[in-house]
Amino acid sequence: MTIQMGLPFPQDAAQAGMQESRALAAKHSRRNTFRTWDPPREAMSKVPREWRIQSGLTQQVPDDLAAFVEWFYNQPEARERFRWALRDSLDELLDGQRTGRWAYQHLTKTEKTYLGTAVEVNLTKEFAISNGVDLDWSIAGLDIDCKFSKDLGGWEIPMEMYLCADHGERSGRADHAAVLTWMDDDTSRWAAGIARITDERLRWRRERGANGDLVRAYNRDNKRKLSDGAKSDVYWLWGGLQTDLPTNLLRHLDDETRDRILTASLPARASSGQQRVNQLFREVQNRLVGRQAVLTVGQQDDAPKRARDARIALRPEGIVVLGHQGSHPHAARKLELPVPIKGEWISTRLVPVSSDDARPKFSLNGQFWACARGTELLGPVRVPAPDLPDKRRIDGQAP
Repeated sequence: MTIQMGLPFPQDAAQAGMQESRALAAKHSRRNTFRTWDPPREAMSKVPREWRIQSGLTQQVPDDLAAFVEWFYNQPEARERFRWALRDSLDELLDGQRTGRWAYQHLTKTEKTYLGTAVEVNLTKEFAISNGVDLDWSIAGLDIDCKFSKDLGGWEIPMEMYLCADHGERSGRADHAAVLTWMDDDTSRWAAGIARITDERLRWRRERGANGDLVRAYNRDNKRKLSDGAKSDVYWLWGGLQTDLPTNLLRHLDDETRDRILTASLPARASSGQQRVNQLFREVQNRLVGRQAVLTVGQQDDAPKRARDARIALRPEGIVVLGHQGSHPHAARKLELPVPIKGEWISTRLVPVSSDDARPKFSLNGQFWACARGTELLGPVRVPAPDLPDKRRIDGQAP
């Protein structure tokens, strides 16, 4: 009898198949398991005293940076697009829909290192920046590089960015310029500057020993940081410190509110994306809720649909969830709430009011509605919120 080696017996094949099925089931289970994270214990960013910058700075544009500064200022809505590129870069790594993470501090060490690459990639795409000859970017026909640091002043500069006779073949062919980017998600601050990199503007240190000579302060990758004195050589775009990094909603909620949304209340909360999204709109009212927050809370592929379904679930509680379509923006404007755009929602509790009520209101089918306030928020819901289908007219106006 000849036994062909390498082929499993039937019972072995069945066992292998069962093991593979269990592995696939476990993988699927992990993919759909709701995960929570502890609040960060440390700050995302450090701002050394020497690198503190102010808002509203007035600076003279250096001649050797004028072409780059002019290029950015000539881009349509450049500042708005720049801050959103920073926001998107961090959100992509957080990947809240699959991981449930909502803070920079939840990232792995490798992901934190990659954030600078993500920022460069997203800025490249957003502004359609061309490849440089010696560096990654070409702006206004000139080579320039992009550097990111979570710590203000912490940008690491490689040898190829500046002239240095001691570097030999590794020296750059010119003292190149760099776009220096920074953000702190904990405080919603960010900044973007442009500086010309030179050997003298980078850090030096005293060598150990009797002589104590000044030597270049390389790290293990032969990179150097800008010296503290080089801050005055940075031209800060849009006037210096910016304080409006698009808000990371979950990061900026208080711990108790976030916990009620993500883990507390109903026993089914941990396995129901819809319940969590409903709770999100119960807890966070009269302020915009973005798509990223809904994705992170839902942790499901169809999380945005959960926002739409929350309208049905919360209507008996007197709460409306307004989106960007149909009559919803008009209702938000009449109520003097922030108006959602695509990928945003805003919830509020409504009460029926008389036509002479002084507060902001809208009418639907002859009934006026306004945002609940004071004791109206404490009492039981007596009247469900109105249904606002996309095509229904309010205040006698088309959506």
